[in-house]
Amino acid sequence: MAETDPARPDGATGVLVLADGTVLWGRGFGAEGAAVGEVCFNTAMTGYQEVMTDPSYAGQIVTFTFPHIGNVGANAEDVEAINPHALGCIVREDVTDPSNFRSTQRFDGWLRNHGRIGLSGIDTRALTRAIRIQGAPNGVIAHAADEQFDLDALREQARAWPGLEGMDLARQVSSTQSYSWQDGLWTLGAGYATHAANPDGPHVVAIDYGLKRNILRNLVAAGARVTVVPATARYEDVMVHGPDGVFLSNGPGDPAATGVYAVPVIQELLRVGTPIFGICLGHQLLGLAVGATTSKMHQGHRGANHPVKRTADGRVEITSMNHGFAVDAASLPANAEATHVSLFDGSLAGLRLTDRPAFSVQYHPEASPGPQDSHYLFEQFVAQLKSAA
Repeated sequence: MAETDPARPDGATGVLVLADGTVLWGRGFGAEGAAVGEVCFNTAMTGYQEVMTDPSYAGQIVTFTFPHIGNVGANAEDVEAINPHALGCIVREDVTDPSNFRSTQRFDGWLRNHGRIGLSGIDTRALTRAIRIQGAPNGVIAHAADEQFDLDALREQARAWPGLEGMDLARQVSSTQSYSWQDGLWTLGAGYATHAANPDGPHVVAIDYGLKRNILRNLVAAGARVTVVPATARYEDVMVHGPDGVFLSNGPGDPAATGVYAVPVIQELLRVGTPIFGICLGHQLLGLAVGATTSKMHQGHRGANHPVKRTADGRVEITSMNHGFAVDAASLPANAEATHVSLFDGSLAGLRLTDRPAFSVQYHPEASPGPQDSHYLFEQFVAQLKSAA
């Protein structure tokens, strides 16, 4: 890490200022301006567009450990939401001209068009190591083409930001109205399958706490028809659609804060025996709904190479993860059992209820980016709904 106030080098058009006063100079790209949030790191070697548009990254500045971010350009297909939700990104190497037949524009131009800030020329290994040791810090990422920065003001902005703990961000990134989803998975040469939902398939109502589109595509590919409802939907708002099952999506922020309005809905769904499948934030909310507790992790899990052991048979799945909070395994009630465990740190990565048709995983089986080891979970959920019909 740099000293507290290093001299600004020539050509430094970008800077990262942490709440502890650390200043890291670099070269800004994308949009100009400043943004404050939690600084985290992601170890994925591919999928930077998917990462930047994942709503779970709301309130965060992503440090990419892979050095060549931007080398395949950007396109309109590799996104998980209409706009980026990550506040900005930090990379080692400057963004180069793209080298990929699917590219339609440079990554830096894509960021600029969407009002997101990039910072290159940073020692991302040193920053990642600092996050691993000290935990994810609050910080401000700034880009000014005229190289003019008020470090004192940026430092104060970083210190004043309250952090993600206690912050409900789901309602900020969620859809505001219900809609049906029809698209299926992507294939080379054809793109995303359109109007692919089975009109006679089991009906899944997905509660949108900040969901990724590829989750919906996998539900459709597994044979479901899907309706999406907002994060703040009441129990009655869910049940009016006549669901065969309910999906609890991923999303950003502190699950305990989102749980204030989400947990009562989930508890009512459990009471009437509605089948439930949750991912990431949805997994945490299911845990809270049955009486478990959640806590903020030291650094979180973010990447596309996280090994998870399945407790039933010992099989290891390589998974995609993005979470900074976790369900405390020791707090699980008697009717909940661990189904998956992280092999990185032993944290809970999945649970199921023994007296209700409900299960969840902390990781992202839809990948995007990441391996597809866990796609079977979508098929398992939809098959469960079919058998119950």
